[in-house]
Parts: sequence; C-alpha cells; structure tokens
Amino acid sequence: MRIISGLYGGRQLKSPSDNKTRPTSDRLRETLFNVLAPRIDDETRFLDLCAGTGAIGIEALSRGAAFVTFVDKSKKACALIEQNLDTLAVPEEATDVLGLDAENFTGREHPTGWDIAFFDPPYDADYSLVLHEFGFNKTLLNDDGLLVVEHHTKKHIPDEVGSLRRWRILKQGETSLSFFERN
Repeated sequence: MRIISGLYGGRQLKSPSDNKTRPTSDRLRETLFNVLAPRIDDETRFLDLCAGTGAIGIEALSRGAAFVTFVDKSKKACALIEQNLDTLAVPEEATDVLGLDAENFTGREHPTGWDIAFFDPPYDADYSLVLHEFGFNKTLLNDDGLLVVEHHTKKHIPDEVGSLRRWRILKQGETSLSFFERN
C-alpha cells in the first residue's frame, strides 16, 4: 500500500500481516481525496476513525492537513500506525493515535472538533451508534465539518441522523462512500 499524492506521495506503508484489516483501495482513496482536496489546507483537523493502517489519515497529512487523530480499538493497528508515521518522519505534534473503539471515542466530549472525519468500520459492524453521536454530539465536527462513511453498497445508511444530512454517495464496486454535512 502506498501514499498516492502530496508530501509523502509514492512512499510505501506497512500493512498488517493478518487479513482482519480491510484497507481502503488505492483507487477508492484517490476518489475520496479528489472530493476532499478543496477542503484540506494547513488548518484542517482530520479524524481517521477505525484507522487500521492509518492510510487515510496519512494521505490527509500528505495532502496538507494540519493535524490527524487516528483512532482504532486494536493495539496492533495503533502500533502499525505509529510505525508508519515514524517511517515517514511525520512530526509527532501533527498526530494523535488513540487505542479506543469508535463508540467510546465518539461518545466523549472533545475540546476541539474535526473538519473532516472518515469512519470506516468493519462492514458487518453496527454503524448506528457512531452515526448517532456524529448527528447529536456537537463536539465532534466543527462548523462546516464533513463526515465520510465507507460502507458496503448493500448496507443501509440513513440519509439523515440528527443534524447530519447525506449529500452525496460515491459507489465503486461493492464499496460506497457516504458524505454527510450538518443541516
């Protein structure tokens, strides 16, 4: 797996040796960042939720995001993210890696929110609690913040949850990206 573009473009990332992690394909990551590019600048705070290898968050850093929070419940995934960040020599003050499950993380109050959040749990997971938190917990997304959810195309994701409204769906094979913003 490699970083597609930006500061770390072309650099390889380590992937887990097991098959428990389903990394977002290079093609889908490129599609995602083509949509996100106008929203990423040197002040962007990015959240990579269920981060796995950290490829999405690292791609955001590579393309100019100021700060990325990586969240994954797996200690092995967090260690792999740290290893990938160290390999690329990403400044420590630009990242935070947290070993928490998505429900625990989103259920907390946060002193500073994020401009873009990417949520990519296992496809068989129940997305509803995390979506509910994003819809009702005002400390997760900043004003004009964006939530992107990766899911299996056949999985039902509601069009509205609390203050969130889905405004776009991108489908690529059996995978979809749902884009949400505040009403």
